[in-house]
Amino acid sequence: MTVRAIAFYLPQFHPIPENDAWWGKGFTEWRGVAAAKPGFVGHYQPRIPADLGFYDLRVPETRLAQADMARTYGLHGFCYYHYWFNGRRLLERPLNEVLASGEPDFPFCVCWANENWTRRWDGRDSEVLIAQEYAGDWEVRFIRDLLTTLNDRRYIRIDGRPLILVYRPASLPDPAAAARIWRDVCRAEGIGEIYLANVHSFDLTDPRAIGYDAAVEFPPTNQKVWMFDNKHLQLLDPAFRGVLNNYPLMVEGALKRPDPGYVWLRGVFPGWDNTPRVGPRARIFAGNQSAEYQRWLSELVEWSSRHRRGDEQLVFINAWNEWGEGAYLEPDISNGHKFLEATRAALSPVSPNVAHAQAQ
Repeated sequence: MTVRAIAFYLPQFHPIPENDAWWGKGFTEWRGVAAAKPGFVGHYQPRIPADLGFYDLRVPETRLAQADMARTYGLHGFCYYHYWFNGRRLLERPLNEVLASGEPDFPFCVCWANENWTRRWDGRDSEVLIAQEYAGDWEVRFIRDLLTTLNDRRYIRIDGRPLILVYRPASLPDPAAAARIWRDVCRAEGIGEIYLANVHSFDLTDPRAIGYDAAVEFPPTNQKVWMFDNKHLQLLDPAFRGVLNNYPLMVEGALKRPDPGYVWLRGVFPGWDNTPRVGPRARIFAGNQSAEYQRWLSELVEWSSRHRRGDEQLVFINAWNEWGEGAYLEPDISNGHKFLEATRAALSPVSPNVAHAQAQ
């Protein structure tokens, strides 16, 4: 199987001055993860990390352990979120140290998270902490800031072209013009051709319309969902006003999505529960058993092997370590390595003959 799996990677888990000022000294999302409370009977909160603990991404041994674990369970690489605000970067230290040290020796790419940094975490709240602005020659400065990263030998490429994801291209003043500038700068600076992919997060833009090469599916956004009736819940928190979605039915709908006709790189997520971020207003996907996740990923691996060619045989996993949203592959004290084992099984399917022999 030639399909490569890339997991989105959140570099948030280390203190920075901005978070100290906004949320209190020493803040990382571990604070919300550890303090999360269940809203109803059967609600799995708080989620406590197992093997890696409440880690600090300033520690190189942590980054090495993450890469070793990801490699062991079949992942090809990480896609680091890249926070760039008109020249100002946030949460850059983990990747900067990966670049400077050469370790871990594990493939990676970046996804520019080009949305406002808000107090509600979702980029849509009116209380903006850092606005995403596009001023002056921002296009040139943005891509020049990435040149060292793109030149790294570990950087993930498609047919030799560095892969760059943009989270919300529709928010750019002129995404097609920006793409042309980025390509021109990379050619002039010796990077050569680049491979641009827009993430289907808040919109379903056809990548061809903005001069991009592909689109990346990003569940649970833009997925059909089925909701449970909260009236039958045994509430533990009287303030709970969250939404429960049916994970297995969502998977069924995702597997029936038609091919849009452009280069579409498929995506899955192992689970979702953003209680640590929003408390009783959480959105929760119930029924996300590891077997159901494995079936979904297996189907998309097969789909990608049939519909994509060469280096475009990619699947994206949301995410490696989004603990604040309950979307993570890293082991916790309840599930252990179940989702990692499911990932490895889906990426290393048993041949039909072996499967038949095992069934006898």
